[in-house]
Amino acid sequence: MTTVTPSRRTGVDSPAPSGRSRSSRRSGDGVAGYLFLSPWIIGILLLTLGPMLASLYLSFTDYDLFNRPQWIGLDNYQRMLTDARWLTSVRVTALYVVLAVPIKLACALAVAMLLNNDRRGRSFYRAAFYGPSLIGASVSLAIVWKAMFSDDAVVDRLLQTVGVNVGGWAGNPDFSLLMLVLLAAWQLGAPMVIFLAGLKQVPRELHEAAEVDGAGAWRRFRSITLPMISPVIFFNLLLETINSFQVFTSAYIVGGPNGQPAGTTLFYTVYLFDRGFGDYRMGYASAMAWMLLAGVGLVTLLLFRTARGWVYYSGDRQ
Repeated sequence: MTTVTPSRRTGVDSPAPSGRSRSSRRSGDGVAGYLFLSPWIIGILLLTLGPMLASLYLSFTDYDLFNRPQWIGLDNYQRMLTDARWLTSVRVTALYVVLAVPIKLACALAVAMLLNNDRRGRSFYRAAFYGPSLIGASVSLAIVWKAMFSDDAVVDRLLQTVGVNVGGWAGNPDFSLLMLVLLAAWQLGAPMVIFLAGLKQVPRELHEAAEVDGAGAWRRFRSITLPMISPVIFFNLLLETINSFQVFTSAYIVGGPNGQPAGTTLFYTVYLFDRGFGDYRMGYASAMAWMLLAGVGLVTLLLFRTARGWVYYSGDRQ
């Protein structure tokens, strides 16, 4: 017996859809959904997952792009521990991350707090500070930055006016890494915008109440602003730390494949590129890539573990 349902338009009873028609409709919707997702699925299989599995296999082989891979087990990973240049690249990259990330985040937060106030031209200044981030890690930017910090260039002449004579940062082992740190801090636009969004969520009533109680600007910043935006700080810290481990273009342009001067710009990614595409040791380069992945994963896990003690969520410590 067929059940009927009243039609809203005509008031005439119409047959209700059967269970089979509903099932076929759901099946059709599922097929349509997978068709729309198919470009992403094909892309992640062919361009991400496939190359990752191939590099994992090559990391256990001796492969030079011209001959068939020869299985050597863990030899590539063991060789890293005695590779002086690999150890140097690890040290340089770790030092860069430790210096660049906090300096960049501190500058981004300071600028965000200045731009968070209502003042004339605020939109212009926001765009101006965000502009350098749109350039990204381009070759042209690295070339210009290296030229600015070369001997007797713009930065060197400005420092000479105040009695500081460095003699060029790019060729000085004591300042070459700091030059790249300043380049990272200059591109503070992305974390600045995220900090601005977080500062907008801090209730003004809290600051007004603290000000009535006699709390100064620093006390309000330390006791109200920082705890309230701690999730945003953690988010920026996580992103910038991961990105700092992958810096390549600026370091390669400034120091070349050998990390000049004196190996102070031999970043991990630069050495990986040199072994893979300079010496054609693709097996060794693949092992280096997986060691980098393991290192970044370990640092990320450590950040999540330590975040429980200082990140503030919805009135409770997590």
